[in-house]
Parts: sequence; structure tokens; C-alpha cells
Amino acid sequence: MPLPVALTQFLASVHPYDSLPDTVLTALAQRCALQTVDAGATIFSLGEEVAYLYIIVTGEVEITDETGVQLSILGPRNSFGERALLRGETASRTATVNAPSQIIALPSAAFFELINQQASVARFFDRRRPPPPNGSGLATITVAQLMSRDPVTCAPDASIRTAAEQMYRHHISSICVCDQNGFHGIVTLRDMNSKVVVGGADPLAPISTIMTQDVLTLAPEALVTDVLHLMVERNIHHVPIVDGAGLLGIVTQTDLTRAQAMSSADLVGRVARAADAEEMARATSQIPQVLLQLVEAGNRHEVITRLITDIADTATRRLLALAEARFGPPPVPYLWLACGSQGRQEQTGVSDQDNCLILSDAVTEAQMPYFAKLAQFVCDGLNTCGYFYCPGDMMATNPRWCQPLRVWREYFQTWIAKPDPEAQMLASVMFDLRPIGGDSSLFETLQSDTLQAASKNSIFTAHMISNSLKHQPPLGLLRGLATIRSGDHRNQLDLKHNGVVPVVDLGRIYTLQGRLRPVNTRARLEAAIKTGLLSASGGADLLDAYDLIASTRLELQTNQIKAGHAPENYLDPSNLSDFERSHLRNAFVVVKTMQSAVGSGTGALG
Repeated sequence: MPLPVALTQFLASVHPYDSLPDTVLTALAQRCALQTVDAGATIFSLGEEVAYLYIIVTGEVEITDETGVQLSILGPRNSFGERALLRGETASRTATVNAPSQIIALPSAAFFELINQQASVARFFDRRRPPPPNGSGLATITVAQLMSRDPVTCAPDASIRTAAEQMYRHHISSICVCDQNGFHGIVTLRDMNSKVVVGGADPLAPISTIMTQDVLTLAPEALVTDVLHLMVERNIHHVPIVDGAGLLGIVTQTDLTRAQAMSSADLVGRVARAADAEEMARATSQIPQVLLQLVEAGNRHEVITRLITDIADTATRRLLALAEARFGPPPVPYLWLACGSQGRQEQTGVSDQDNCLILSDAVTEAQMPYFAKLAQFVCDGLNTCGYFYCPGDMMATNPRWCQPLRVWREYFQTWIAKPDPEAQMLASVMFDLRPIGGDSSLFETLQSDTLQAASKNSIFTAHMISNSLKHQPPLGLLRGLATIRSGDHRNQLDLKHNGVVPVVDLGRIYTLQGRLRPVNTRARLEAAIKTGLLSASGGADLLDAYDLIASTRLELQTNQIKAGHAPENYLDPSNLSDFERSHLRNAFVVVKTMQSAVGSGTGALG
């Protein structure tokens, strides 16, 4: 068989070339060269110019990074070299032939002509993140887009009457109290009625005497759904938007009536008003359907998981309130915190619970049974709601994780000073802590002090890096993807532990290295780019890879829900098209590259 004919037949079996018209495919084959390469030969090395797109016909090619770490093993029908070609850069990897191979070499000029002229090929090699949906749903709107800017304000020493006259003149239901030192509080019509008309406060007294001081506020980057959830859960109607101490605007219920309500807010409201865990469970049982609606509406994965996590947060706070109603007020201040996916605001359709309690150092041994009962009540309630008990017992019901603040400081100090395997595991979990309910001041200095101590201890950081690399992307022989070899999930990919978790681990390492405050993985990656821990190009690649892996996981769970199954994390790659498989493999390669950079101490160069 003539060589061009053989190449045409082979390319016709490989995506995206199988989508080309016969005449285009034939012309393409005539511009290709078929190379026979011996084992051990190098196709291109790090730093060399790449002049061809390579497609493997037979054999095996190993791709390694600048440190010699294997990124993937490519087999028949896989291509390589496109990364350097598309970026117009020299090779950032080395391609070595592991076994006698036949490889098609497509000249770069022909490759770019193909991309420019054939939309299917252009889509296949376009690794950019797709643009966000154009919808105007609350899930994709920030409060900065909706808030009333330049709200009416008055000084703290202004009289109540003066403030009331301003509210009447501007036809508004609230007024913010500010001065040169920033935002101090808010007064609403409800305050005027209850404290002045009914309560008899002197209209000539300063407005500061009746204002609400500890106001619930949000940052401008918060979502409108965050406002809606806050209003529904806390029964408030005005949320000031602040940046630091400065007032930027305000969102009221009137503002929200102009936006479309979302079903996640309905669940938050039902959970916040529930009389017991059983009533909450009737609401949380609809989370899979909410997940389905959010995914099918085209929302981004980080928005979806944040909205789903909001429901868990509300359930936790409601259970804490119910516990206090049953057992009486707490004898000392406490703080309930979540770790794991809830702590990172990354819950999907399937989640266990990971939580703990930090108690005031004033707590006595005689008071500890109160918190044991509170923890049991809340954890049992969460389990009833579908957030099943943690298999590793990382819950506040474990006395180890229900301790005074001083004990928590000792925990972190010990883990940092002696990073044995258990310490590494515990530190990994506890560095994802996020306050949910109670006195948040119990956590503020603990977080900052721990990050400072951890980042200064190079041995601890090295151990944490080593521990994070235990979760590897599933790169292997079968078209670059390594599936589970045995058990119930044989021949499947674990999109949680081998997909999302490696990126979560990377984000945690950047947090330690840069003493970064965010807990959410995507926010951590963005902060690492902003602070220079990640280069702009490497960080963009990692964000794109994370977005694809996390979105694939949500789409998998959505398809399982549609089929009437409980959502899980195992994907059969044979159900993917060549297009999807190739993009997913490339995402895993990016993650592997960044792991290698962190492991070799060159994370900032990624």
C-alpha cells in the first residue's frame, strides 16, 4: 500500500482528523513524513525548537519535565509537540522513545494551516478555558454589579432626626453611619420604629445610639446569592458591601427583586427555618437536583460548589442554634469550624463531614460535657441531612477535635516541629479550616500564627510537599490515562483523589509557602499567581487544568443523577470521546508538571 494511502487511513481513525473531508485528509497525509525511530532516541529535548506535530502510529514515547520526572507515557494515536508549537516557544519537555516506534511528523506550517482552516481541529487543540455563560442568573453576578453605589450616609454624631429626614428625603429604608475612619453601622426603618417611635429614644440623640454596630457585611467580589442566602438565613433586609473598613455600597431586598431567585436559596431558607434535623433532611435531599440545575445552566464549577456548600453551612448553623436551645447557652465562647471540602467551599453531590470545635481557654473540665453533647447533636443532625460521618473520625464528636484554643495551638506547634506521617496528614486537613458558627475571634490569630510558623520551618514544608505528592494524576499507558487496576472500580478513573485532590494539595502548599489566607483551592491558586509564587503562564495553565478536571467531575455526577444513581467520583474513560480524553490527559499533564516543579523547589517557575 502506498505510504500516503496508509497514512490517510491511519489519520482517518484518529480524532480530530477523522472529521476532515476526504480531500483535505488526503492532502494532509501527503505533507506528512513517517519516521521509524529506535528505542532510546530523543525526538526533542528541553529548550529545543519544535518544528513538527508528532502523532504516534506504533510504539511508545515518554514525556519528561526539566527535572527528568515522567509526566506521561504516550502510545498509538497520541500526539505531542503541540504545546510548544501553539505557544511559539521552545520545548518545555523532553520526548524520548521507549520502544521501537513509527511516528508521523506533520510540519508546523501544515499544522497551523489546518488549525486556521478547519474549525474541528482548532477546537481540539484550543486549550483555553471556555468563556463563562452569558446568563444573568444570580450564580454568576457579583454584588459589585448589583449593589446601590454611593449609599446615603450620615456621621455617627448626627442626630436621629437628621438621619430620619435624610431617609425620608431620599425614599430609602436604611442609612449607613460613616466618618473619616470608615463604616460604623446601619440604621433601618425597623430601628426607627422599634427604638424611637415605640422605644422612646430622644430624636435629638446621636444616631450612633440606635445604630446596629456588628453589621453583617460582604465584600464586593461576593456573589449575589451570598447576599440572598445571608438575608434568608439571618432574616435581614440590608447588606452593606465593604472593602476593608470602607463602605462601597449596599444591597437591599428591593435590589434582589430585580434578579432571578435560585433554588439553592430556597433550600437555604428551608434549612434555616427547619424545626429539626428531619425537616432539614427533606430540604437537603434535593441537593442533587439543585446540582443538576446549576450544572445544566452552565455555571462555573467554583460557583456551583460554593452554592452547594452554603446549604451545608446553613444546616450547621441551624443545628448549633437548635443545640443551644436544647442544652442552654454555652458556658464559654466556642467556634465550630469545617475542614475538608466544606472548609474549602468545594462540596459536590457527595460529601462527608469534617469538623471540629475550638473552645475558649476559660473552659473548665466540668463544662466539657456540654460541648460533647452539642457536638454529638450537630454531627448526628448533619448525618441525618446526608453529610455522612467522617470515616477517619475527623469530627467534633472526637474529644481530640473538641479542645480549648491553647490545645489547638499545641497541636499545630507539635505538627510543625515533628512532621511525622500522622502530623502531615492532620496538618493537611486542618490547614483547610473555615469558621462556620460561633466566636470567629478564636481562629483569627491561630490561623495567622500557624501559617507564619509553618512557612518558616523548611523541614515541615518539605514534608508537606512530599505528602502532597502522594496523590498523583492518573497518567499511564492507555492513551496517557492510568485506570484503577482492581476492585469495584476497575478500569475507571478516580476524579476526586487522582483528579481534584492533587490540585487541592498544590493549593495548600502555595498557601504555606506564601502565608496566604484563602482556603478555597481556586482562590489559593489565584493568590499564588498574584503574589508571584506561580508565574502568570504556569498559573493560568494550572487554573485551566483544575477547571477542566473539576467541571468533568461535576458533569459526571450530573449524568449519574440523571440516570437515577447516587453521585460518585469514578469515571470510565472509555465513555469519553477522543477529544475529551485528550483534553483531560493534557490537564493531568499540567498538574503533574506543577507537582514536579513544587517537588524540585521550582514552584514559582511553573
